[in-house]
Amino acid sequence: MAGALKCSVTLGRWFPGLGVAPQARGLAALVPGVTQIDNKSDFLQKRPHRQHPGILNLPHVRLPQALSNGAQLLLLENSPTMENQVQTLTNYLWSRHLPVEPEELQRRARHLEKKFLENPDLSQTEEKLHGAVLHALRKTTYHWQELSYTEGLSLVYMAARLDGGFAAVSRAFHEIRARNPAFQPQTLMDFGSGTGSVTWAANSIWGQSLREYVCVDKSTDMLALAEKLLKGGSESGEPYIPGVFFRQFLPVSPKVQFDVVVSAFSLSELPSRADRTEVVQTLWRKTGHFLVLVENGTKAGHRLLMDARDLVLKGKEKSPLDPRPGFVFAPCPHELPCPQLTTSRPLACSFSQAYHPIPFSWNKKPKEEKFSMVILARGSPEEANRWPRITQPVLKRPRHVHCHLCCPDGHMQHAVITAHRHGRDLYRCARVSSWGDLLPVLTPSAFPPSTAQDPSES
Repeated sequence: MAGALKCSVTLGRWFPGLGVAPQARGLAALVPGVTQIDNKSDFLQKRPHRQHPGILNLPHVRLPQALSNGAQLLLLENSPTMENQVQTLTNYLWSRHLPVEPEELQRRARHLEKKFLENPDLSQTEEKLHGAVLHALRKTTYHWQELSYTEGLSLVYMAARLDGGFAAVSRAFHEIRARNPAFQPQTLMDFGSGTGSVTWAANSIWGQSLREYVCVDKSTDMLALAEKLLKGGSESGEPYIPGVFFRQFLPVSPKVQFDVVVSAFSLSELPSRADRTEVVQTLWRKTGHFLVLVENGTKAGHRLLMDARDLVLKGKEKSPLDPRPGFVFAPCPHELPCPQLTTSRPLACSFSQAYHPIPFSWNKKPKEEKFSMVILARGSPEEANRWPRITQPVLKRPRHVHCHLCCPDGHMQHAVITAHRHGRDLYRCARVSSWGDLLPVLTPSAFPPSTAQDPSES
């Protein structure tokens, strides 16, 4: 790949006057308790490279047994067409675009009207012109519809999205726990809670400390389904997770904050940018420590999350109850514009989490959930770990590794890492890393230019 790679990491040249390679200094400085001079024997505190501190991927995620049993019980008596309904809903959700904004519709209408008026062959009355513009708009504009989750559609949604949604949110929560093990939340709010997968995932991670879960969803049928799942698929009995409260509306009091606030696959259900702006601002005001936003790993989902990210980072309103600023905890190692959206061909910044699906007759093989996420935190960016993020599958080749990195300077870079040029530690860390992990390196100098072709583009 031509051009100098701008993402700076510690490399294999020696600093003058120091008897240590810069890559050794950099890696040492990132591991508590290891000096900057001697990290060769204790670089990972005697852990193998496959457990380096940037490893964040989970193995195959599996639903808690009680949740899986409850879901299967609820679907036992349903029609044999459930498989087709699940596939139809899944395809629809993944192909869905964001609704067109009123301003954009007006712009398109003016453009079409001007185009029709410039055509001398079309002598039309104002009424006919108006009808022609409307007809053209209907043919060329995406028709977004709000989904109304009735009892039947809620069941289909559960069969289609419970396991994948649980896997994506589990991966986001795991990143918080892995990088901040001292964080022990006591309260959580889930906006657009749906089937309650966020509650189950949070309980799996922080069940020992969480004492209150507030689930907010405007669909009473969806709330009833989530409550049944908590009770093993029945309407009676004790819930498996105590302290869960169901609401149709967000808490009104500005004084109420939650340690963790989540919106998973819910912002895309809002009908306009104005609605999303209002909800994101409200969710941020409710956030005590972490705001976790998750959407489908599509261009639309990623763009929506970047809008929410920018809204929080650039937000000028400071709550008198919590004036602390926000910063990006994950996945971005910076607060700069997303480099995936500034290229000539914008790409979705997405990640993948393997999981075992609910074992229905049509649903037995392990799957991958592709999702986009952004985790915002209260505090200062200096509190965050600014290691480069691996944004594509790592390509392992004989004696070298291709890594695509989102770097702290706000650029995307393709790094070809070898033991000879970058040192054994960095090479082995890169070789055992995966899509979504962090590469544990500091950034005082630059990767040399790479002339190797990117195998993913061949």
